[in-house]
Amino acid sequence: MRYRILGGTGIEVSTYCLGTMMFGSVGNPDHQDAVRIIHSALDRGVNFVDTADMYSAGESEEIVGKALRDPRRRDETVLASKVYFPVGEDGPARGGLSRRWITRAVEASLARLGTDRIDLYQVHRPDHRTDVEETLDVLGDLVSQGKIRAFGCSTFPAERIVEAHAVAERRGLRRFRTEQPPYSLLARGVETAVLPVAQRYGMGVLTWAPLASGYLSGAYRKGRGVDLTRGRAAITPHRFDPALPENVAKLDAVEELALLAEEIGCTLPELAVAFVAAHPAVTSVILGPRTGEQLDGLLKGASLVLSDEVLDRIDAIVPPGTDLYRADGVWRPPSLTEPALRRRPLGERAAAGS
Repeated sequence: MRYRILGGTGIEVSTYCLGTMMFGSVGNPDHQDAVRIIHSALDRGVNFVDTADMYSAGESEEIVGKALRDPRRRDETVLASKVYFPVGEDGPARGGLSRRWITRAVEASLARLGTDRIDLYQVHRPDHRTDVEETLDVLGDLVSQGKIRAFGCSTFPAERIVEAHAVAERRGLRRFRTEQPPYSLLARGVETAVLPVAQRYGMGVLTWAPLASGYLSGAYRKGRGVDLTRGRAAITPHRFDPALPENVAKLDAVEELALLAEEIGCTLPELAVAFVAAHPAVTSVILGPRTGEQLDGLLKGASLVLSDEVLDRIDAIVPPGTDLYRADGVWRPPSLTEPALRRRPLGERAAAGS
């Protein structure tokens, strides 16, 4: 396993990161099996584990804590978690990136993880209700207190990353050292601005959804039909319904990519992960297996090197910067989600006054 420095922090992480979103009630509810999967990854050179407080409402963090109970394993593992979403009962004071919520959430995460520090603490989504200065200020305090070693952001658009760095410089605050965006063969939009901005600021990048919710695992292929009553397809059928034109485009691309993978002697998932790892901005690729077999299949491709010719052919199938697939849960700015921000008051909309 190759290791890279994470965003100038001096923290050395494996090129593959074990994501734990599928451990717990939403994926693999067997704690012992999930612990075995974590240990298998660690024993094979993966030293980076990513979780979040909202994964299975904290259950994922509890599983990771069990896996890292041995002090030696904990010391050899770079542990990442996230904060933003409310965990537990809903309420107006729960969730977000305020000082109040972050200070409460980090203590809860430390308790579930059974550790005295989190190596990389990430804000899971932007929070338009809280000034980024407050967020950076409290995260810097947590670094000074030794509760976290470094902090980063996740799924931030390029302009929010730039804003955060400008505020940090202007106010003399610690800055985001990493970004965690969705990135795959079918979701290349971050190549336009997010990845270049991360490079410009010397940020580490750990990417999620390299298999595009199963499209690049081989689970969805043209002409095979899709069961819209189970799994992800039941939750968001519009993303998987083969009758919709946008999904036809995904399936067409998958067929071409699968043929390319077969031609160069690898599996489609191996091609997908190798593609993400090849980008110079990417520090680590998050793999999110639910089973040990899935982990084994992904790790088999760790030595795969994609030539310039292969990458050129991928560019011809899905051009750089193109998003054929939009990952679930991606943050959308209030300017798009709140109509009042896009519409003048009714009496002010006409060009001419009455």
